[in-house]
Order: sequence, then C-alpha cells, then structure tokens
Amino acid sequence: MLEHKRKLVPGFTKKYDIDRLLYYETTNDVRVAIGREKQIKGWLRAKKEALIKTKNPKWNDLSSGLYARDSSLRSE
Repeated sequence: MLEHKRKLVPGFTKKYDIDRLLYYETTNDVRVAIGREKQIKGWLRAKKEALIKTKNPKWNDLSSGLYARDSSLRSE
C-alpha cells in the first residue's frame, strides 16, 4: 500500500492517481484471491460501489494508520 500511495509502483493506481484503500477481503488461498479479484473486476461500477458501501459506507481510507503501527513502513 505504501508503495502505491507514494506512486512508486507503475500501473493502474499510479496512472489514475489512486491512493485510498476502500475495500479488501482476506484469504489464505492465493487461487481464491485471484478468482475473487477477477470476479469483482468483471462487475459494473455500480455493483462494485455497492460492495464497498456494505463494509465502508463512509468511503474511509482503510489504509490510514497502517504505517504508524509498523515502524518499518513509516515515511522518512
């Protein structure tokens, strides 16, 4: 996340200036994660927004505060 916030990773998030984490899911199986990501990417925007609103109705940045808890990720 920190690399995306700092625009250090080329790709979608850098190109479109995306720097907030609005929704995430966890799993211990990478195949399940990849399948779920592909499923969600295939949805229309309205359905994606509805999914975000179920867990994060105020659209808060869920990554805020992550870096303060891990000193190895703090900015210099």
